[in-house]
Amino acid sequence: MKPFLSFLIVILVSIQAYAHLGNLAGKVYDQATNLPLPGVTVQLTGLGKAMVTNELGQYRFDGLVAALYKVELSHVGFKTQVIAVTVLDDQTITVNTLLATASVELSEVVVSSQRAHDQQLISSLDIKLRPITNSQEILRMVPGLFIGQHAGGGKAEQIFLRGFDLDHGTDIRLTVDGMPVNMVSHAHGQGYADLHFVIPELVEGVDFKKGPYRADKGNLTTAGWVDFRTKTALDRSFVKLEAGQYDTYRAVAGLDLLGAKGKAKNQSAYLASEYSYTNSYFDNPQNFKRLNVIGKCHGHLAANTNLTLTGSTFWSKWNHSGQIPDRAVASGLTDFFGSIDPSEGGETSRTNVNAQLVTVTPRNHVIKNQLFYSNYNFELYSNFTFFKEDTVNGDQIRQKEHRNLFGYNGSYSTETNIGKSHWTTTLGAQYRQDITYHTELSHTKNRVETLNQLKFGNINEINAALYADELIQVSARFTVNAGVRVDYFRSQYEDLLAAPATIKRATQAIVSPKLNLYYTLNPRLQLYLNTGKGFHSNDARVVTAQNGREILPAAYGSDLGVIFKPVPKLLINAAAWYLWLQQEFVYVGDEGVVEPSGRSRRAGVDLSVRYQISKILYADLDLNTAKPRSLDAEAGQNYLPLAPTFTSTGGLSVQTHHGFSGSLRYRYIANRPANEDNSIVAQGYFVTDMQANYARRNYTLGLSVQNLFNTRWKETQFATESRLKGEAAPVDEIHFTPGTPFFARLSLTFFW
Repeated sequence: MKPFLSFLIVILVSIQAYAHLGNLAGKVYDQATNLPLPGVTVQLTGLGKAMVTNELGQYRFDGLVAALYKVELSHVGFKTQVIAVTVLDDQTITVNTLLATASVELSEVVVSSQRAHDQQLISSLDIKLRPITNSQEILRMVPGLFIGQHAGGGKAEQIFLRGFDLDHGTDIRLTVDGMPVNMVSHAHGQGYADLHFVIPELVEGVDFKKGPYRADKGNLTTAGWVDFRTKTALDRSFVKLEAGQYDTYRAVAGLDLLGAKGKAKNQSAYLASEYSYTNSYFDNPQNFKRLNVIGKCHGHLAANTNLTLTGSTFWSKWNHSGQIPDRAVASGLTDFFGSIDPSEGGETSRTNVNAQLVTVTPRNHVIKNQLFYSNYNFELYSNFTFFKEDTVNGDQIRQKEHRNLFGYNGSYSTETNIGKSHWTTTLGAQYRQDITYHTELSHTKNRVETLNQLKFGNINEINAALYADELIQVSARFTVNAGVRVDYFRSQYEDLLAAPATIKRATQAIVSPKLNLYYTLNPRLQLYLNTGKGFHSNDARVVTAQNGREILPAAYGSDLGVIFKPVPKLLINAAAWYLWLQQEFVYVGDEGVVEPSGRSRRAGVDLSVRYQISKILYADLDLNTAKPRSLDAEAGQNYLPLAPTFTSTGGLSVQTHHGFSGSLRYRYIANRPANEDNSIVAQGYFVTDMQANYARRNYTLGLSVQNLFNTRWKETQFATESRLKGEAAPVDEIHFTPGTPFFARLSLTFFW
C-alpha cells in the first residue's frame, strides 16, 4: 500500500507542478507589409529550444517555468531581434513582433536542426543578394542549373541540370505558388515549362531541391523541383521603364490597391502588368511582343484562416531565326546571327486562376487547400532540317494546341511530442487533369500553307495522388524524414486523323518511397543523406500506343551531403549524388515519334560556396560535375547527348548603405558530347554579366549588361541531320542558336 501511495503522491505533485507552468505564443509580421512571416527561426536563448513560424507566422512554446526569457527571432534578409518576455504561471503570454528588412549578414545565418528537411540557405541568400533582371535569371537561382533559348525568347528555355538535357522540362518539376508550370503531353514535348508568365519583379523567393526526395513532389521530379513564390503584397507601388539595344523596351507597373488601411488589417491587394518589345540581335527583326497582367489579394476569412487569390493572363508573339548549321556560317551562306528559314516564329498565351486557403487550428494543425485553373494556347513554327525531307517546300512544321488545366492540392499537418522527440505528420492529396483540343503536328510552308497533317487529336490526362510524410526530430541534433506517395494516371488520346476517329485509353500507378536523414552536430555543421524514388510520366500518345506498358519509368536517387560554416562568414554546401533511371522514353514532338533511350545512370558532385568578404561585398561559387551514361549501350557509344559534364557559376555582389548595389557574374559550361559516340561535340562557353543599381527612397536607376566582354558563343547546340537548298545529301553536324552579344539596358523605377 505504501509504494502505491508514494507513487500517487509523485503523480499528483507532477500534475500540480505542470499545472503551474506557463506558455509563450507569438506571431511574427513583415514590417514592410504587415503580413505574417512564415519560416522565421524562433529560439529561447540558452535553453536549446527552437522552432519555426508556421504559414500564419505563429509559434508557441508550452510548459515553461515562470521566469524571464530571451526570445531571438531571425530570418535571412531581416534584422535579428531579441526580446525579453516574462512567462507567468498558468498563463499564455502572447507577443507580436515586426521584423524589418536588413542587409544580409552571413555571420547570423544558422544551420538549424529545426529546418533540416526544407532549409534552403543558398536560395534564400541568393534571392536577397542578386538583382533579378529577367525571367531567365529566376531559373538560374538554382545552383548548377543552366538554360538556353533557341527560339527567339518566346519559347520555353531548354534546361540543363545534373547531367540532364532536360529539354523544356521533362525531368524537372516547376511550379509558381504551388501551381504547375509543366505541360504534360505537350505539342512540343513532354513537360514543356514556359515561365514567361512570371513578372521577375514580383518574385519573393525561390525554393528548390535536387533529386526525387520530397513526398509532396510527384511527376517529373527526377533531376529536382523548383517552386517560385510571388509576393503576397507590395510594400510600395512602383513603375519601371527599361530601354536597351536592339530596339528593346519594357515597362512594368505594380499598384498597391489597399495601402495603409489594408496593412492595418493585415490585408493586401495589388495589380501589376508588364509589356516587353524587342527586335533582338538577330539579322532578321524578331518583332517580339509580350504582355503580362496579374492581380493578387490576401485576407482573412477568420482569425486563423488566410485566403490568397491570384489571377493572371499572359500573351506573347514573335519571329525567330531558328538554328543554323555550322557549314552555313563557314560557307558564308548566312551570318552568325542570320537564318536559314526566317519565317519561323510563334504565339502563345496562358490565363491562370489560383486560390490558396490556409487554416491553423487552435491545436496548431495546419490545413492547406489549393484550387487552380489554366487556359493555355500554343502555336509554334520551326524548321530544324530545312530541305532534308521535302526538297521543294522545305521541312517547316507547326505544333499547336489548346489546353484546359485544372487541379487541387490539399494537405493536413499535425505536430506531436512523443517523449523528447517532435513529430510532424503530413497527409496530402493532389489531383490534376489536362484536356487538350486539336493537339497538332503538321508540315507547313511559310507559316501559311498546311501541306500535311502528321498528328491531330485530343488528349485527356488525369494524375491523382495521395502521400504521407513524417518528419521526426529525434533529438536536438538528429532528424528523420520518411514519406511515400502513390500516383495514378489515366491517359486518353483521340486520334482525329483515323477514319473513323479512334479513342484509346491506358492506366497505370506507381509507388514512390522517400527516406532522408539529417544530423546537425552544431549550428555550423550538418550532415544529410537523401534517398528516394521518383518518375516522369510519358506523353499520352506514347502511353496509349503501348497500351500502358512501361509508361511510368522509375528513377532512384541519393545525395550524401554537408552544410558547413567553418568560419562565421563562410557557408558551404557540398553533395555527392547518384541517379539511376529505369527507362527514358522520349516523345519527340518535332517528328511525332518515340525514342526509347533505355536505362541510364548519372553521378556527380555539387559544391556551393557563399562568402561575405566585407560588410558590403559578397562572393559566391557553384561547381557541378556529372558523369551521365547509358547502361544499354557499349562503351564509347553510351554518351547521353548534350548532357552537361561540368558547369560553374559565380560572382561578386555588392550592397552598400548609400544606395549602390550590383553584381558581376560569370557562367561556364564545358564541352559536352552532342551524340552517342562523342564524335560531334557541343562547344562550351564562358559568359560574364553585370548589373549596377543606384537606389534612393523614391527611385532606382539600373544598368544591366549581358555578355560584358562581347564573347561569341553558342547558346544552344544540337547534332542534327539536315539538307540545305541544293545539297545532294543530308549532313549531320552541330546546329546552333547564337548567344547574345554585348547587350546593355537602362532602367528607371519610381516608388510611391
